[in-house]
Amino acid sequence: MANDAKYAGRRRANRISMGLCWAAALFGLSWLAFILGALLWNGVGGLGLAVFTENTPGPGSVGGGLANAIVGSLMLTVLGVLIGTPIGMLAGTYMAEYGRHSKITNVVRFINDILLSAPSIIIGLFIYELVVVPMHHFSGFAGALALAVVVIPVVVRTTEDMLLLVPQQLREASIALGMPRAHMIFRVALAAARAGIVTGVLLAIARASGETAPLLFTSLSSPFFSLDLGKEVANLPVVINNFAGSPYENWRQLAWTGALLITITVLSLSIAARALTAQGTQR
Repeated sequence: MANDAKYAGRRRANRISMGLCWAAALFGLSWLAFILGALLWNGVGGLGLAVFTENTPGPGSVGGGLANAIVGSLMLTVLGVLIGTPIGMLAGTYMAEYGRHSKITNVVRFINDILLSAPSIIIGLFIYELVVVPMHHFSGFAGALALAVVVIPVVVRTTEDMLLLVPQQLREASIALGMPRAHMIFRVALAAARAGIVTGVLLAIARASGETAPLLFTSLSSPFFSLDLGKEVANLPVVINNFAGSPYENWRQLAWTGALLITITVLSLSIAARALTAQGTQR
């Protein structure tokens, strides 16, 4: 009888816990569905060819698009990823393969964890003091550096974690066959962790593509189409920030459309990252 009562109590506790978990999941998903629904409802109406072919309009202008902001965001994000990814991969590889138990690895890991959780506006202020102030003007290059700082900690953490999951037997077998350590890391360890590392890079791109605060202090924005990274460069996050609270209806519509484009991009990258993760797990 005592055992039956104990099991019944455990079953009740399990049902309550499962109910709370389902309630929390439904609560979060309902807000996500509400946000996506609002973006679709307000943003789809502004989609059209003009969004991708015309520049952002001036105050009181009719029509306009987001061509300069889309191209600017692509340039800043691509350059930021090209700068941040190699640095993050090299640091993560060193931490996992060479200095796994060293003091410097513990220090780097601690600093990396701080960067992962640090507000992005702090990164923007850092690059502002480091680059913008000495140059005496905002620039796309400064914005790309800020996004690179956003990318680096994500890639560092992912590279280290994925390399630590590679079985040690693979390393030992490669070294036993006479393969130098550097070749073993490149041809065996990194190859085995490739899917996970690519997943981390995609997640870093998704995070960097929607950042606004760092760009407000670095690249700012421009109403003109420009490929010159030495000057202010238009970008979607800052345009959305500027247009969302404006008194002009077409500006607000473009802000909703830009937010929808960023959301679709981030969602697509997240789905691709999850697909790569699942593929790597199956292997």
